[in-house]
Amino acid sequence: MEIAELSDLLVWAAATALAVAMIAFAVDLGRRTDERVEVKAQERVAAGSVTTTAGADAPAPVAGTDGVAEPRRRAAGIAMSTTWLGTAMLLVAIVLRGLAAGRAPWANMYEFTMVGSFIALVVFLLLNLRRDVRFLGAFVTGLVTLFLVVGLNSFHVAATGVQPALQNYWLVLHVGVAIAATGIFTVSFVMSALQLLRDSRDAGSPFLTRPGFHWLDRTPAPAALESMSFRLNAVGFVLWTFTLIGGAIWAEDAWGRYWGWDPKEVWSFVIWVVYAAYLHARTTRGWSGRRAAWFVVVGYACVLFNFTGVNLIFNGKHSYSGLS
Repeated sequence: MEIAELSDLLVWAAATALAVAMIAFAVDLGRRTDERVEVKAQERVAAGSVTTTAGADAPAPVAGTDGVAEPRRRAAGIAMSTTWLGTAMLLVAIVLRGLAAGRAPWANMYEFTMVGSFIALVVFLLLNLRRDVRFLGAFVTGLVTLFLVVGLNSFHVAATGVQPALQNYWLVLHVGVAIAATGIFTVSFVMSALQLLRDSRDAGSPFLTRPGFHWLDRTPAPAALESMSFRLNAVGFVLWTFTLIGGAIWAEDAWGRYWGWDPKEVWSFVIWVVYAAYLHARTTRGWSGRRAAWFVVVGYACVLFNFTGVNLIFNGKHSYSGLS
């Protein structure tokens, strides 16, 4: 078996592990939701018995306690273990892909998908080292699994060298930073999408108040989700700014001009404008809540179009980053 074939096999294995993780995260979220509903019912019963007992000296129930130790979250443990396993296998696949191609493994859409998915997983896992954000797990691993399967089936190309214009250290810097920003934007998008759902449920949305959406009660409040998303977007924006600057410097070196209104250049700038407007509106204009979250959703939609639509629809100097 060749190195490139082993890399592809590991990507399939990573996608499988992450699909298992997605299911385990979903099971954990559902079980915690059921337990929370039961606890609330018990608290209401306990509160009613206290208020109806005349002269009782029994203490009032303490919020957040039900006298029963929190059960082991076996599904969450399985989910985190398989997420780490999938991330490790994806890392090995990326390294093997680079060895097979003899270059940095992010010169086409398939490799961009691999590395961008890896960065999103790393961001999620690092966040979990600081605070419990396992409620994001089902959505992050689900998106990554989808990206990897689409990449393998639609974007896959042989591991070969690159055109002369790409044989430059800027391939490592410019494209590498762009992929890192995209991975961060992916996790922040998930947070903003959950923020919109949780906010709509709290506002009494007839659809989201159905029993099937009780799991939203296990996510943080909309303000907390917005705060986490804002921090990630600030980091991603800085990286995307360097992406634009590095791309302009590389373009001058390769093509003799800093800016040429190439479709990829235009849409990269559109992304920068959207996220810049989001950060400006939130920090100086007081935009928050749903308006800020929709800004993030629109920004990530632009990121996805820049990666897929621009590469597949338009012809330009960046066409070599597609399937050719």
